[in-house]
Amino acid sequence: MTRELSKDYLDQLVADVHALAADDPNVWGAPASYIPELAHIDPAQFAISVALEDGMILSAGDCDVPFSIQSISKVFTLSIALGRVGDTLWRRVGREPSGNPFDSVMKLEQEKGKPRNPFINAGAIVTTDALLSGHAPKEALSEIIHFVRAAAEDDDIHINKTVAASEKATGYRNLALAHYLRSYGNLDNEPDFTLGVYYHQCAIEMTTVQLARAGRFLASLNDVPKLIAPAKVRSLNALMMTCGQYDGSGEFAFRVGLPSKSGVGGGLLVIVPHRGSIAIWSPGLDSHGNSLMGTYAAERLSRDLGWGVF
Repeated sequence: MTRELSKDYLDQLVADVHALAADDPNVWGAPASYIPELAHIDPAQFAISVALEDGMILSAGDCDVPFSIQSISKVFTLSIALGRVGDTLWRRVGREPSGNPFDSVMKLEQEKGKPRNPFINAGAIVTTDALLSGHAPKEALSEIIHFVRAAAEDDDIHINKTVAASEKATGYRNLALAHYLRSYGNLDNEPDFTLGVYYHQCAIEMTTVQLARAGRFLASLNDVPKLIAPAKVRSLNALMMTCGQYDGSGEFAFRVGLPSKSGVGGGLLVIVPHRGSIAIWSPGLDSHGNSLMGTYAAERLSRDLGWGVF
């Protein structure tokens, strides 16, 4: 039987998550070990916020704890890039699921320097490069953070420079991807410049409350300022559905049935068209780099509330 969304429902969902972990602590998963500043984060944390069409926001769990949004930032940079360069971006980046890990070089080599989609690392680096062209790195970062703040209607959103430095210090594979893109003429700026912006955008910190608010423009809500054209919102949702969970996107679509974007900081941004957006955070990851308990909670919520798009 379909249930109704309420604060009590979200509180019960959080309690159920912690009950599962009490029986088996491994259900939390493990934080991203290859980024030192994220590796030490306690995985036994969980938060969820739902931003509804009428402006109401319901939250439960650790919803006031800021976390690194990581690859969820790619949704915002792609929104800006589509607004600035439009469909010409698709000459540089594809729109197909990769079927490979998010930092894989293999497909990039096979397809002559054109990334499969803008949500894997190579594709996101190209998108960031498009934003950087004609701008200083500080200008590009300022544009990104202002877009996120406008979407969330909250100026208290910042970049964690320590996390950005940690990513740069260990980002050898991203550096390889950037040089490979450059060798095929698919990177206009020097790799160090583009990656500097890329690492800082990934290091944006938000709470689930802020992230849920920021995602509302992707649900085409009338009361949210139109940050991009409605046609671009449709494109973004389609890409989130097919590519938003890396090489686990098909499984997520099967289990949850909603457009979503994950980040290795343990965040999930889930879009419910014409209803609102959901932000979930639990820093332990599965083998694809997606939040383990976040995915469980998204599946529960979609099933209980009947919110899948299919």
